[in-house]
Amino acid sequence: MSDLGALLQKAREQRRLSLDDIQELTKIRKRYLEAIEEGNYSVLPGSFYVRAFVKNYAEAVGLDADEVLRLYNKEIPSNVPEQVVEPIQRPRRSQTQANDRWGKWGFRTLMWSFLLLIIVVVYIYAIKQPNKDNVNTTDQTKMTDQTKAPDYNPDKDTVKNNDNSSTNESTGGKDEVPVTPPPTDETPVEEPVVPATTLTLDRSSGSTDYYKVAPAGTHKLVFKATGAAWIGVKENNKNGKKYLLQHSFTKSGETTELDINGPVYINIGRADLVDVTVDGVLLEDGNGTGKPHRMQLDMAEGETTETPAQ
Repeated sequence: MSDLGALLQKAREQRRLSLDDIQELTKIRKRYLEAIEEGNYSVLPGSFYVRAFVKNYAEAVGLDADEVLRLYNKEIPSNVPEQVVEPIQRPRRSQTQANDRWGKWGFRTLMWSFLLLIIVVVYIYAIKQPNKDNVNTTDQTKMTDQTKAPDYNPDKDTVKNNDNSSTNESTGGKDEVPVTPPPTDETPVEEPVVPATTLTLDRSSGSTDYYKVAPAGTHKLVFKATGAAWIGVKENNKNGKKYLLQHSFTKSGETTELDINGPVYINIGRADLVDVTVDGVLLEDGNGTGKPHRMQLDMAEGETTETPAQ
């Protein structure tokens, strides 16, 4: 058995995983996994796949694949080129056509709604408005007579109405005008608005996707498994020396949480078996191939908040 094979076997046994479990996680045949542990690389279907198989095996048992390949580079055949997988952006023709179709229907609906609103306004203000010519002139005359200003006698300090009834202002009679209290200066207090969390794919470099998290501050990072998978979270970036989280899911439905307030690097062994959310917002990674996925979360510049958005 080679030194590399012994390291992989020891890591597998520490996690209480069999070769059948590794075969299920990595989709690599069991006889190839046995050949890797024994150092018999001639059994593999070609030297081109040696590094890829070793890399997937290391990630499945929770080891840093890049570090393992660097330490045991002399043991692995030197003529094996490392495969670089670039993400392929496929045009979403059906989605674009659907968006155009919904855009046309939305524009037509908006125009018809605006026209209907104009008709309703014209109906209310032109048809339903009472005709001023139909107002009873007799009622207007009575209203004018009743609202005639009273006579004021400055010598007696009294107000004399047209119906020969007078009331002393100092005694507070029935005709006394009520006093309206002055308005207060109290202003309603508005509750502060907590900005919602947003996740934006900034760019992709190699096998790593870079996301912007806004606003900057403390956020809750949640991983939920739908199957057996491994995750690792490093501080700052992939070269960070401190692991904030290392966890192996063994069954569907398991979750683990982590509070972050700065950039982090995420490595997932099986991205199709782990859902990642930030403050309840699902991170759409688009990875359903069953391969490892690496992500970098960076805080967006701007106003900070200490309370995660819900």
